[in-house]
Amino acid sequence: MTDAVVPSGSASQDIPPYAQGLNAPQREAVLTTEGPVLMLAGAGTGKTAALTARLAHLVATRRAWPSEILCVTFTNKAAREMRERVGRHIGQAVEGMPWLGTFHSIGAKMLRRHAELVGLQSNYTIIDTDDQLRLLKAMIVEAGLDEKRWPARQLAGLIDRWKNRGLNPQDLDAVENEAYANGKGQAFYARYQERLKALNACDFGDLLLHMLNVFRQHREVLESYQQRFKYILVDEYQDTNQVQYLWLRLLAQERKNICVVGDDDQSIYSWRGAEVANILKFEKDFPGAAVIKLEQNYRSTPHILAAASGLINANSERLGKTLWTEIPAGEKVRVIGVWDGPEEARRIGEEIERLEREGAGLDQVAILVRAQYQTREFEDRFIQIGLNYRIIGGFRFYERAEIRDALAYLRVIAQPADDLAFERIYNQPKRGLGAKTLEQMHRHARATGLPLAAASLQLADTDELPARARGTIAGLMGQFLRWREMAETTGPAELLRAVLDESGYEAMLRAEKSAEAAGRLENLGELARAMEDYDTLQDFLEHVALVMDNDRADDGEKVTIMTIHAAKGLEFDHLFLPGWEEGVFPSQRALDEGGLASLEEERRLAYVAITRARRRCTIVHAANRRIYGQWTSSIPSRFVGELPADHVAEETTLTGGASLWRAQMSEHDDPFAHVARVQPSRTLTRGPGWQRAVATGYDSSPARVKENTRSAASFAARPRTDIAVGQRVFHDKFGYGEVVDQEGNKLEIEFEQAGRKRVIDSFVRAA
Repeated sequence: MTDAVVPSGSASQDIPPYAQGLNAPQREAVLTTEGPVLMLAGAGTGKTAALTARLAHLVATRRAWPSEILCVTFTNKAAREMRERVGRHIGQAVEGMPWLGTFHSIGAKMLRRHAELVGLQSNYTIIDTDDQLRLLKAMIVEAGLDEKRWPARQLAGLIDRWKNRGLNPQDLDAVENEAYANGKGQAFYARYQERLKALNACDFGDLLLHMLNVFRQHREVLESYQQRFKYILVDEYQDTNQVQYLWLRLLAQERKNICVVGDDDQSIYSWRGAEVANILKFEKDFPGAAVIKLEQNYRSTPHILAAASGLINANSERLGKTLWTEIPAGEKVRVIGVWDGPEEARRIGEEIERLEREGAGLDQVAILVRAQYQTREFEDRFIQIGLNYRIIGGFRFYERAEIRDALAYLRVIAQPADDLAFERIYNQPKRGLGAKTLEQMHRHARATGLPLAAASLQLADTDELPARARGTIAGLMGQFLRWREMAETTGPAELLRAVLDESGYEAMLRAEKSAEAAGRLENLGELARAMEDYDTLQDFLEHVALVMDNDRADDGEKVTIMTIHAAKGLEFDHLFLPGWEEGVFPSQRALDEGGLASLEEERRLAYVAITRARRRCTIVHAANRRIYGQWTSSIPSRFVGELPADHVAEETTLTGGASLWRAQMSEHDDPFAHVARVQPSRTLTRGPGWQRAVATGYDSSPARVKENTRSAASFAARPRTDIAVGQRVFHDKFGYGEVVDQEGNKLEIEFEQAGRKRVIDSFVRAA
């Protein structure tokens, strides 16, 4: 397969300029214009070049006017890039392409034309998340519900999920209805839609759902668009959700000239509604579709590609392709085993400094983590050694909202006169102390020359504030007094955990029951872990101040730190992938919530991670992690064991490594069931890693090792005594079911509507 090969029936001199730089499969994807086409494009295979060339070809050959082509992307950035690329091929004609844009922008344009069909006016407003939450909070209060028990953010997440699935209020089944306020989900969803119409407004989910309803209920409107769009092109098809899929399928049914571009192996966004099944069933939806595989990779070395391909082959739900490249072999993928999390950060820091000495630019070095909390260890280490870094796709660890809130509590404990910190958290979580109360507190502070906290306490002894506000302030100041006393005898980490518990901050996040809230709780757990290394609260706060003062200028090269999800579409010469241990990656939370489907998505995420590397890829796993103040031993991720040995170079001071995982895996037929059976314990040898741990002050005495490296099995949560096999239970998401198996705090339940699921016992109640 080379660029010199041309599709059958074409002469090389007949290849148009926009297709001459493409290889044979890419050109085939460009020139196969009629009928449904699935462009199955592997990582780094030039799918954007092929897609834009196809778009240019349709216009240049006058198969369609620019206004007769629907081209859908997922981001505004992708739409701009495509418009610029096509413009280089066809010039000003690209300006006549009104239907090139994101799903939401195109949906909004259509809805403006047909707003009256869904009870809106054409000048409707699109509300943002803040407006949506305010509206939902007002509805919850009106209904007499406790907003802390049933947060508006939870309801907003459910409504967004329902809209992504193309569900109107009347479409919800009993299980979905039970997901909020004990069977009030449908009523709230319907009332919310009525409120939006009364405001002549819609949210982002409505932009496609409203048009899907119009297409279904007004055949003449659907037919007008089916006639208008002679060709449909869709980028990143593996990321489509149900409503996007249904919307596209209706538009394409008449002409069937739809070309979708995607990679089933890179479908990693199910948590926001994406369904990999959409691309897997494309040939069934459009019989006779041409499937064109782009398999020549222009990014990575053969060893990197072979490692990634060997890993993803373990997935069963995939269409299958074989990536190859003409790039020289390069280095094997390195898998490094280290003693613990701090050594992981030290080792990667040393590797990056070596690369820098060898002339590598820091802008071509990246660290990709599975969860945001993992960035903290690297940030602290890089500050210590003076290594410049940037956080992409999110805030730096100490700049995240929940971390700033926690630090504000600690600052007020350490320094009662810190008005900025007190103002941040006096009503966080919500205590009923609004802006008017804060204004009175500020006025009294200015009049008396007192710090804000002291002024608020004085106000609590007067009639200036309502009785409820006075009681709340007095209670809060009493908590701070107790925490200050506690700080004199308690370690900083234990103090933080007490503050998060007693203030209600942790309960606030748990009540949200969302992936974002779970991530914020993980971040707070990592903050507490970081504080265990400091003797006093003041020492820790001084350290944070130094970290926050890290060079904020954008000039100069910096190491990139980001999550794997945020890295999709990017590439780096030198890549480090830390935390490849069971429970971290794959994520235990994902496995508990989604079972085998989540395991396959986690593996796709690992595939995406490896294929971001151009020249070098280094995977690191640690034998020990400190979790909630306790050292727990770990085994390497199953993904390490699934890497083909011929393309991997193992470096470890620990016995076992990937070979240990492979040996344990061979004992079981069901890899998912293996999670419950394998005890994550390791035998450690006194190699260089041990010596380095001793040299850096780690207590490696046998007694301490025995205490700190207890098996993870011993830390398993105790099962509830009120739940047993055979019992009928209710789950907020899955509805009613019967417990069929119980292992520790994990239950296997046969649900009446959702089938068999594995869940944590704290998420169910006896029915």
